[in-house]
Amino acid sequence: MKEFFSLLFATLLTAPLVQAEQDHIVYEGKAGPGKGKHLVFLTGDEEYRGEEGLPMMAKILSQRHGFKCTVLFSLNDKGEIDPNNQKSLTHPAALDTADAIIMLLRFRTWDDATYKHFDAACNRGVPVIGLRPSTHAFRGKHGGFGKRVLGEGWVSHWGGHKREACRGVIE
Repeated sequence: MKEFFSLLFATLLTAPLVQAEQDHIVYEGKAGPGKGKHLVFLTGDEEYRGEEGLPMMAKILSQRHGFKCTVLFSLNDKGEIDPNNQKSLTHPAALDTADAIIMLLRFRTWDDATYKHFDAACNRGVPVIGLRPSTHAFRGKHGGFGKRVLGEGWVSHWGGHKREACRGVIE
């Protein structure tokens, strides 16, 4: 019994260290039509919170449809997920084996070493699915991505942005 508690205690002490080093999520695919295909999810927007929703979508696609799904994040200097850090993307090398990219990005300014993985994937014809703000995924020298790749760039917000909205009422 003493050995059991010693092992349990050691496991509990080291578990946070293992988690602290993981800067991205990989869901291995189970059985399904996506088996053998790799989807890479790019999160990085401070308005629509892709870092919250895309991991859920990735897990569903891996568990129910068999895709291997990798979710990449924007981190701050402490290693915490921080969509406000527009220069960060964890583990960009995952894009080198992507069969498709699902992105929810807004105004990113990645360095050239990071961007080259994304650019290479696009140039080899990897399908790109851009969710909501991805028409304006990049700013600076990579701006214009939405128009070139997704077919349309960001134009403007309708109405009074962050002041006007509509509400659905179920009766």
